[in-house]
Amino acid sequence: MIKEITTSELADALKTTDIQLVDARRVDAYNGWRFAGEQRGGHVPGARSLPADWLQDENWQAIVAAKGIVPRQRVIVYGYVADEAMAVAKRFVELGYGDVRVYPGFVDEWSANTGLPMDRLKRYRNLVYPEWVQELVAGRRPPEYDGNRFVVCHSHYMNRPDYDAGHIPGAIALDTLELEAPETWNRRSPAELKSTLERHGITADTTVVMYGRFSSPRNEDPHPGSNAGHLGAFRCAAIMMYAGVKDVRILNGGIASWEARGLPLSGDETRPEPVRDFGARIPARPGIFIDTPQAKQVLASPDKNLVSVRSWQEFIGNVSGYNYIFRTGRIPGAVFGNCGSDAYHMENYRNRDHTTREYHEIERMWMDAGITPGKFNAFYCGTGWRASEAFMNGFLMGWENIAIYDGGWFEWSNDPDNPIETGIPE
Repeated sequence: MIKEITTSELADALKTTDIQLVDARRVDAYNGWRFAGEQRGGHVPGARSLPADWLQDENWQAIVAAKGIVPRQRVIVYGYVADEAMAVAKRFVELGYGDVRVYPGFVDEWSANTGLPMDRLKRYRNLVYPEWVQELVAGRRPPEYDGNRFVVCHSHYMNRPDYDAGHIPGAIALDTLELEAPETWNRRSPAELKSTLERHGITADTTVVMYGRFSSPRNEDPHPGSNAGHLGAFRCAAIMMYAGVKDVRILNGGIASWEARGLPLSGDETRPEPVRDFGARIPARPGIFIDTPQAKQVLASPDKNLVSVRSWQEFIGNVSGYNYIFRTGRIPGAVFGNCGSDAYHMENYRNRDHTTREYHEIERMWMDAGITPGKFNAFYCGTGWRASEAFMNGFLMGWENIAIYDGGWFEWSNDPDNPIETGIPE
């Protein structure tokens, strides 16, 4: 029999170090969105995100282990409803966890009492969920939205059939090449960005929702992400913010999360409605990107980090990561930002269902590497895609001193005068 604990017992338990609190709600609720009428959004401090939806994952035990939840701890599970929390609690018992409890008072007691602490992702509003987008495209006003115009963009790279195969109803197609130049893979010029955004009906005051589709990119593709539009969505989001779009949002989990909620796709084209003027001088936020001279200044400063969001094999110089980048190695002095297995994956920044990884885990990974909010951190990868996703994670967490080194390894390695390191750093 799994016992329940009271609010006062939970408050006392939080003062100890031998418990692990588990939040069984969907990741969007953990981040800060409210789905059950709770007075405050977010989660109980110290809770780990482990949604009941994940119980069907065959790797559930490995997910638990990766979160550092060990049998010697008392595990306390809470959710929106008793069944949700109890299902997760029972799985812990089945795995041999000896002291498992459930807390039933999150909505009515914990979130309702402003004297009790709550945590949330600072900019959770910029990481939206499928039903939010559904409300938006249906002409209704979803929570935390007070705009008048919006554009939903289905990101792809030279892959219009990806859009035609099925997209969110009302979404327009956006080729990443319209925002970045294939000669350098850097952001396009202010004049080019202005033209593209106006052509797609986007002004500085338009709410833009970016998303894409997940699949396995082919290594022979000329650019990473040609079959991974959601990675490109982060890239487009960062460039739009640089240009001056004030309200850019990402669909958490991309089109995979839309389909997981059983929402319909459309094969009908939605054509953009061009606007006459973007409404702001581009770039309105130039500090979002730095170029090679500024990257060298970052390397020379003790209170700044140039963060390599690349795989370990790329970082130590065993592979370049791309079929069109021939030199291998890393920028000397760069800090390892640990994207995942290769140039085409960001699994260390995502959950298995493609939603953004629990932000406490990303922050802990960064802190362990010396990537802290007190320093200026400029992220780079091969050509800016992975760096843009890391940047967006920092933005969502409320980190202010962050940027993207746009040239990345592609630009740095193409200059024979730039130094390169290989091997495991000492």
